[in-house]
Amino acid sequence: MSTEIQKEIQLEIGHVLFIDIVGYSKLSINDQHAAVEELNQVVRASEQFQRAEAADRLTRIPTGDGMALAFYTSPEAPVQCAEISRALKEHPRLQLRMGIHSGPVGGVVDVNDRANLAGAGLNVAQRVMDCGDAGHILLSKHAAEDLEEYQKWRPLLHDLGSCEAKHGVRVSVVNLYDDEFGNAKLPQRFETVQKRRTRLRWAGTAAVLLALAAVVAGIATFSRYRVRSTLAAPAAPEKSIAVLPFENRSDDPDNAYFAEGIQEEILTRLGKIADLKVISRTSTQHYKSAPENLPEIARQLGVAHILEGSVQKSGDAVRVNVQLIKAANDSHLWGDTFDRKLTDIFSVESEVAKAVADQLQAKLTGEEEQVIVAKPTDNVEAYDAYLCGLAYTLKTGNNPANALAAQKYLREAVRLDPKFALAWALLSNVDARGYQAGSLQPTVALREERDRRPRPPLLFSPISAKPSWPTAITIMLV
Repeated sequence: MSTEIQKEIQLEIGHVLFIDIVGYSKLSINDQHAAVEELNQVVRASEQFQRAEAADRLTRIPTGDGMALAFYTSPEAPVQCAEISRALKEHPRLQLRMGIHSGPVGGVVDVNDRANLAGAGLNVAQRVMDCGDAGHILLSKHAAEDLEEYQKWRPLLHDLGSCEAKHGVRVSVVNLYDDEFGNAKLPQRFETVQKRRTRLRWAGTAAVLLALAAVVAGIATFSRYRVRSTLAAPAAPEKSIAVLPFENRSDDPDNAYFAEGIQEEILTRLGKIADLKVISRTSTQHYKSAPENLPEIARQLGVAHILEGSVQKSGDAVRVNVQLIKAANDSHLWGDTFDRKLTDIFSVESEVAKAVADQLQAKLTGEEEQVIVAKPTDNVEAYDAYLCGLAYTLKTGNNPANALAAQKYLREAVRLDPKFALAWALLSNVDARGYQAGSLQPTVALREERDRRPRPPLLFSPISAKPSWPTAITIMLV
């Protein structure tokens, strides 16, 4: 096996906690040794550290003035370990700052033949940490999005915006704190940026006030025509609908991928009905699963109807609840609850799409009816892996960590069902975007995978209706 392939196999997603002793270089040698030893004792005493180490799911790397911990268990692991800041009240001389990021890391051997870490996961965690001061626990935007899936962490996440790190790289940073741990104060780097922005705002205020006097008269005249235009604006088409994000009501927050996948599959089937105007997921993904202001959301999206729902998964049992709302008067047109086994989940997606079409009196062609009831695969495990991969492709931010996770699950899906056309098409899409972004390079392993993929027209699927365009790009570049 070549070194190139070995490195690729060793690369995996790590949840990295970077810890730095603030003011370390100003300490005497004796105080430096004492501070590092004190830090080691505090970290080793943490429950999350002990649990991960016992399971052999932890890599520890000393950094001189601190340490880097890579957990391979859960996105919560580095945050739970970061809660050692609660214990630091008993160690007032130990001033720490921390950075957290989830991303690809790989084991390497350094010049001393010792185990070490490398990869974007480690680099970004350090850049995020460098944006903070003593007491801060800062997360990358990606790590914060993973934590938002857990209810207990949501109130503790506070978006700070972007920060310029080493080498001019900008990172989006989120501050984690509550009354007992973390640091609620704005980091000094962000304070400097805010002061600069404040000076610029004051400098522009005088010019703005002068311009406002002239603008007000123009607004008064223009507003009359604007009101008339608004009143005359055409109503949304009656056969139009937006599918809002489905709520995950499972006890396990890790099942969020399943709710996202069911919503996406129902949306895909509705989108195949030519007589319906269906809003894309890109336009709806930032709304909540059950918002209160449905008429306003419908007006913004330009639709007459809203479909909202929830999904609860427990073992092989699934409950899907859906409601069709007429936005103009917020009235309930249709709703149903589907209790099915995981093996019968395809029928739920089809029944919901057909029921919505019936309620909106949309005409279906024979071909469209076939597409709606089509089963992409008979292998339930392959479909579950496909939904996991699909959820990662739907995450905001096109970063290598999401791409690697999507590839992992989609490869598992096509391994379980080599004729799963929809999974092959999505895997080709992920690979092609990796080539475009430069995060994926041709390797022997990928060429072998390419050779195992079915050739067009085998990548046609009744649901996808046509092969995905990245398929051709992947075939040419690999």
